[in-house]
Amino acid sequence: MRLCFLVEEQYRYDGMPVEVIRRLTAWGHRVDVLRPGSSLLRLSEAVRTGSHDAWVLKTVSGGPGLTLLEAAAAVGLTTVNDARSIRGVRDKVLAAVIGRSHGLPMPVTYAAARPDALAELPETEFPLVVKPADGSSGRAVRLVPSPDRLAELAGELSGEGMLIAQPYVRNSGIDLKVYCVGGELYATERCSPLHPDRPAHERRVPLSAEIAGMAAEVGAVYGLDLYGVDVLLGPDGPVIVDVNDFPSFRLVPDAVERVARAVLELARTGGARPNMDEAASRTNGTGPRTDETGPTADGTEPGTADIIPLPEPARVSVQFRATAAGEGR
Repeated sequence: MRLCFLVEEQYRYDGMPVEVIRRLTAWGHRVDVLRPGSSLLRLSEAVRTGSHDAWVLKTVSGGPGLTLLEAAAAVGLTTVNDARSIRGVRDKVLAAVIGRSHGLPMPVTYAAARPDALAELPETEFPLVVKPADGSSGRAVRLVPSPDRLAELAGELSGEGMLIAQPYVRNSGIDLKVYCVGGELYATERCSPLHPDRPAHERRVPLSAEIAGMAAEVGAVYGLDLYGVDVLLGPDGPVIVDVNDFPSFRLVPDAVERVARAVLELARTGGARPNMDEAASRTNGTGPRTDETGPTADGTEPGTADIIPLPEPARVSVQFRATAAGEGR
């Protein structure tokens, strides 16, 4: 296969996607890399129908990479993930509207073109979490305890463009990150960037049926195949605070191999979502794989500990849907 990766400078030396590109190349696939943030691109040549089996995006949210991916999609090329789905989560205003309209448990979200507009919020909504609508990697995320503090931060936030603000969800200071790759779910926890004073090492953790169902619903709602979900365990239950296309997949076992295989599968199927029954069968360790990519570097199949098959969204419990409809998260 011939693949095109859009990789901006921030991720030029990042293991995800650099190691994925190396693995695909080692398997005999051709991978072209475009750097939209630093290169002059001849679009008539870069985006051409039939030139690549699939395009893959690993760029910052506000960078030019998504526009190029959308250009590839506009001429009929396969993209991983779907370009419209990526737009739906990278714009956090759009993501909040889509998620809440489908009953996902997401906080009430306010949007403002200028930080001083947030001063209209009543004091009862504080503390607030304020961040850029096109933010990524924790950029300019602020926990704002009071209206006075918001006024003090106005200068720092004034250059961030559209902002969103959400009432802070009380929690233990630990973020739960759920990753979906190849139709399988994995969970890790790490210290929240809003609470750097609370020590917690990053580790793999078991994934409950409730959160697994919620993560599956996220993929269905936004139309994503490779993605991550940031979850807080609040006093009223789990709350989704962010959705990421092509995240880091940190601590996912054999992440490079799993992501590489998923990219190839999506390229073959035109970006269609994976068959859930087949995905479940790949987690039980029985039967060899028959695809062209071969085994891992040490000759073994990837490990299966703590792997959760991706549930069908239709199986999400009625209790979850009722909880998701609640306010005040």
